Amino acid sequence: MSNSEMPKPSYCGNTRREFLWNAGAKFPGLALTYMLAKDGFLANQAVAADGVSSFDNPLAAKQPMFEGKAKNVIFLFMYGGPSHIDTFDYKPKLYGLDGKTVPVKTKGRGGEKNEGRVVGPKWNFKQYGQSGQWVSDLFPNLATCVDDIAFLKSCQADSPIHGSAMLMMNSGRILSGFPTLGSWVTYGLGTVNQNLPGYVVMLDPTGGPISGAKNWTCGFMPANYQGTIFRSKGAPIIDLATPEGMTREAQRRILDAMKEANQQHFASRADNSELSARIHSYELAYRMQEHAPEAVDLETESEDTKKLYGIDNPQTEEFGRRCLLARRLVERGVRFVQLYSGGHHNDNNWDAHGDLEKNHNYHAGRTDKPIAGLIKDLKRKGMLDDTLIVWGGEFGRQPTAEYEKGTGRDHNSYGFTMWMAGGGIKGGVSYGATDELGASAVENPLHVKRIHATILNQLGLDPNHLSYFYSGLDQKLVGVEHTEPIHEVIS
Repeated sequence: MSNSEMPKPSYCGNTRREFLWNAGAKFPGLALTYMLAKDGFLANQAVAADGVSSFDNPLAAKQPMFEGKAKNVIFLFMYGGPSHIDTFDYKPKLYGLDGKTVPVKTKGRGGEKNEGRVVGPKWNFKQYGQSGQWVSDLFPNLATCVDDIAFLKSCQADSPIHGSAMLMMNSGRILSGFPTLGSWVTYGLGTVNQNLPGYVVMLDPTGGPISGAKNWTCGFMPANYQGTIFRSKGAPIIDLATPEGMTREAQRRILDAMKEANQQHFASRADNSELSARIHSYELAYRMQEHAPEAVDLETESEDTKKLYGIDNPQTEEFGRRCLLARRLVERGVRFVQLYSGGHHNDNNWDAHGDLEKNHNYHAGRTDKPIAGLIKDLKRKGMLDDTLIVWGGEFGRQPTAEYEKGTGRDHNSYGFTMWMAGGGIKGGVSYGATDELGASAVENPLHVKRIHATILNQLGLDPNHLSYFYSGLDQKLVGVEHTEPIHEVIS
């Protein structure tokens, strides 16, 4: 058969009904469902995909599996990999070895090596608080909060490469396509405030991380559980104003018609859940037009509060605004908020391959006071007890230089530091340890899955039983093997 004889594809269907439904990017379908609903054609009770069960809002607040000590999570993601041995993991031996070549096995962007030139720590360490925790001069403000922090000094990941390590920290896998931590949390608990997203992501002004939206995807779960991006510049949420020429009442009528059409016409179809998720997203957008402007309006905060977050200082203003916004969101029932420090590539984030001092002075200088302000603000408002703060990057950095010259460090996934505060976590403690050079974890190694298990546990979710059936398996954030939370840092 020649090309001229081949049947032409039909993009609008073969019947008049299909033409009306599909033409004009399916917008005529919206008008038709509204007209049908107005005439009472779609007035029956809402049902789910099986045509029998009642339809339930997938993001409705749910009871936890057991009584958790945290209700919300704020994940402060230091994208690029901050150096643990220059921040919270004090290694005095490294100072005397600066510039010397030592035998140490490393693996990072520069490949595998058996020896390297030591880069001594570039900042001094001091002990702080009643607990005497060691903190470098990079974080003078955060150092005043150590008695509220549990330092996890033996973290490990499966990849020393940014893209896959980011996916592991966010989804528990080095491969893409799996739901992220915030998706699992909102899937398990829903969200208290139905007028705001349950899972919010705030990126750095320089851009998103290297693997992009995969870091806040819902994977194989419905779209309801995907992270919602709040902008770092200008209005955090765009298009909050009602479209020109349309009243709120008209928007409401269209949404009602869309829901009824979904619940009736698609009740027995396999794709009903995905369509329900889309309509739920439209409805959330509708409600956000009314409620979100108040939530993101930082001008209602006192000058004292703004100063606490460093909003009065150009160096800390941007990250301080995002930290304050995170507090306002969890205060209003948003379940999971993730803030990125650093974006794009190289020195726009914590990826210090060249000049370690320049890189870390810049990024710590932007984040130190805002993060300390967040902890202190939550504490004085009585919110720290049920708000879990997590700090860390996708990995740490090696004790040796990557290049022949310079102070840059290569990636280190063998041993690095993260910390948690609030949400039922013990304060003023350190758990785990790396070797005397900070090259790898040697005491109580903590795989990323243990971090995830602890976060879920504090929210009242059993990490070994929270599952989603997909591809013939009960999928879990922590995988198929039993994973214990870090009980030693849980109060």
